[in-house]
Amino acid sequence: MSSDQLWRTLPAVTLAALLAVLGSRFDFASGIARAEIAEDRPAPLTLGIDELRAAYAGPPETWPAFVVDAGVEAVELGLVPQVEHPADNPYSEDKAELGEQLFFDPRLSRSNQMSCASCHDPDLGWADGRTVSFGTDRLELARNAPTALGSGHFDRLFWDGRADSLEDLTLKVIANADEMHGVGKQVAAKIGAIPEYRQAFIDAFEDEMAFDDNDEPVAEPVTLERIGQAVATFVRTIEPGRSRFDRFVRRAGATGDTSSFTDDELWGLHLYRTEANCMNCHHGPMMTDGQTHVTGLHLYTRRDDYDPGAFAVTGNDEDRGAYKTPHLRHIARTGPYMHHGLFESLEVAVRAYNGGNRVGRPRGKYLDDPAFPVMSPLIHELDLSEAQVQQIVSFLRTLSEPHRRVEPPDLPPGLYGRE
Repeated sequence: MSSDQLWRTLPAVTLAALLAVLGSRFDFASGIARAEIAEDRPAPLTLGIDELRAAYAGPPETWPAFVVDAGVEAVELGLVPQVEHPADNPYSEDKAELGEQLFFDPRLSRSNQMSCASCHDPDLGWADGRTVSFGTDRLELARNAPTALGSGHFDRLFWDGRADSLEDLTLKVIANADEMHGVGKQVAAKIGAIPEYRQAFIDAFEDEMAFDDNDEPVAEPVTLERIGQAVATFVRTIEPGRSRFDRFVRRAGATGDTSSFTDDELWGLHLYRTEANCMNCHHGPMMTDGQTHVTGLHLYTRRDDYDPGAFAVTGNDEDRGAYKTPHLRHIARTGPYMHHGLFESLEVAVRAYNGGNRVGRPRGKYLDDPAFPVMSPLIHELDLSEAQVQQIVSFLRTLSEPHRRVEPPDLPPGLYGRE
């Protein structure tokens, strides 16, 4: 009998025994699993559902230890903290309201047809539901649009990590010839020529403006930089935190009540944190490490479809075919998945990772190809059963936010039509 088979035949253990086995590998004060987990990883333990519920009947810092590979400094799952606004772009209600208008306004694009909401539609989970997005003149772009929900928590954005803030991302999208194709000075002049917008910029940014004796701004109030700041301020208000998972964490932590999860959802949470290795990359309250990894989904052997990912930004060989780890908040409602949108369902995505994404490993003539992307060592063949795959998917569905109708704001009139 193999060691794996032996572990799988063990009887159910008590909560005390579980914590004795796993607690020695977990620093509860920091919420970080220590590196020796990968050196001596225990095979899966068989728990009864009552014991599993007892193990999760408390705040996350009391849950059984999660499992990660050596060197991974993972952070426990939990409630999403309040978003932080940068010191050089502080929050104000006026600025957020202006940013919301600009987010939905196609006049930020050269054609006056593309807005931020074209690819980040609130009715589609702040994504667009497409395999890859459309850009200017209905050009099919190369990548899938990730959700804007929760993006204010990251300082590395885009699939290739090339933006270091939401302000930077906004300006890059406006200027991208395949996306909004806006010429900076022209976009600012177009928006600044609309009286309602001009006054809204004065109201939102008056603390940093100088005024003459007639209370008129000394310099033009509408600039491309301030457009980026206003849009970024609004996007930081698009926050998760009302999912069934959040309710589970609050209720279990406060009262010990785990009834807001079904048995399969609870098993899925436990598998996610242990056998399935999800915490290697998808950890913390936003369920991502925010880093780029080579996960084997680069399509290198299909040259017409190959996307070099972060390599195009850094030029580092280890970044060939590397893409940013997406967060998993609201994930069931923001498909299709991956940077190329080729996974149509969560089941397909979880099965691919269960198999170790074998398609992304070199074979045949590619064995000696120095440019073939090198798979991250964090990707493993997991040997989960189909039932376990479905349990993980059940848990992932608990991360969905309840649908909330977002009415697009009224936009100031004027200056529509192709330039």
